[in-house]
Amino acid sequence: MQMFQKSLIASMLVTATLSVQAMTQWEALPTEPPIPADNPQTEAKVTLGKALFFDPRLSKNGTISCNSCHNVMAGGDDNRPNSVGVNDQRGGRGAPTVWNAAFLSVQFWDGREPTLEAQAKGPVTNPIEMGMPDWEATMQRLSQIAGYKPLFESAFGKNAMTADNAAKAIAAYERTLITPNSAYDRYAKGDEKALTEQQTKGLNTFAEVGCTACHSGPNFSGPMQAMGTGFFMKFPLMPGSDYDAKYKLLEDTGRYTVTKKEADKNVWRVPTLRNVALTAPYFHNGQVATLNEAVKIMGKTQLGKNLTDNQISDIVAFLNALTGDFPEQTMPRLPSTVNTTLIPLVEK
Repeated sequence: MQMFQKSLIASMLVTATLSVQAMTQWEALPTEPPIPADNPQTEAKVTLGKALFFDPRLSKNGTISCNSCHNVMAGGDDNRPNSVGVNDQRGGRGAPTVWNAAFLSVQFWDGREPTLEAQAKGPVTNPIEMGMPDWEATMQRLSQIAGYKPLFESAFGKNAMTADNAAKAIAAYERTLITPNSAYDRYAKGDEKALTEQQTKGLNTFAEVGCTACHSGPNFSGPMQAMGTGFFMKFPLMPGSDYDAKYKLLEDTGRYTVTKKEADKNVWRVPTLRNVALTAPYFHNGQVATLNEAVKIMGKTQLGKNLTDNQISDIVAFLNALTGDFPEQTMPRLPSTVNTTLIPLVEK
């Protein structure tokens, strides 16, 4: 394990050096995310997916929708340390933002799912999230809501009310949730006045201290990779600081919970930094309240550096320049049930 960690640190430091050398190639966010060949975008799919995303009837007791934890009227998360599921249950991890998730090559904090389609299925049947017993029960409920049949048929054709198609539709909607045209994007496209003086200092500091070893690429979540190929990093990479206990950084073993491989203990998918100013509290467990503190912790645990107050302030100013333009979101009119409810009146 010690040899693995030393090798990982050495590799990261080399990558950081190379990243600084390549800093003339800042990348703006593409206007379109990757689209899988087996799920091309259509307006009908997006319309269906949006309804499903906002519909709390996909949860056991009709209280939780996808939007409950990934609020697209705000930063795409819920600004809580731990999201609240059915019956007020809470897991150990915070909800990652859904904005720009379409640019991630794997999903969830631990990277356990390769696509948005696969990710969309998980929370619905997770007992502490939306709590449905299985997708068969979910589709049976949706089939009793008359208005969903024409939405599915418009998107996928006849006999289209399946779990796979529901997941494809949700993923299609989520691929519309991208935030281009941040001040940083305008700068990357050649507008040298798009960033303030402090943001420009922060951009340079961000590169010089080594943040780009992990947070590179147009999404600041690592290099663009094929869907299903994750970009991961150990966190904390350099354990032993006071932050480990103060913020419970080692309690959740991350990707190890999926793979059971010793080398994957405390390894995580590198998250996007886009709109990070809007998604406090920070880290997988939501234990850090402010972005300044999060930057300070990352400097120590990932780079082995005690960043100065000025360095931290400059980097935070730059990170604020990653807040993009949010496409307008309107609440959908959901298909209704008439003269009855499908939600159990008594919890079983």
